[in-house]
Amino acid sequence: MPACPICTSCQTVKNGRIHNGKQRFKCHSCGRQFIEHPTKKVIDPTTRNLIDRLLLERISLAGIARATQVSEQWLQTYVNNKYAQVPRQVQVAPKKRGG
Repeated sequence: MPACPICTSCQTVKNGRIHNGKQRFKCHSCGRQFIEHPTKKVIDPTTRNLIDRLLLERISLAGIARATQVSEQWLQTYVNNKYAQVPRQVQVAPKKRGG
C-alpha cells in the first residue's frame, strides 16, 4: 500500500475508485483520501497573468483555454472567482450644488 501524502503513514487501505477508474486509498491515521499517482496540473502564475491579459482582450473562454492549454472547466472557475472579487457597489461622490 502507498504511504499517505499528508502524514506519510503506511496505514492505508483501498477505498474504491475515482471517476476514471484509478484506485483510491484512505489513510487510517489522518482520514485523508488520495490516489497514488495524481495527474492534477498546477497552473503557474505566469500562465494566470497571461489569462488575465487575454480576458481583457475579450477573447472567448474556449479560445483562451486552447491557447493556454488549460481546461475550460478550470478557466470558468477561475473567471468566476475573479468576478466574485470585484466590488458590487460603485462609489459615487455627490455633486456640489451652487457656488
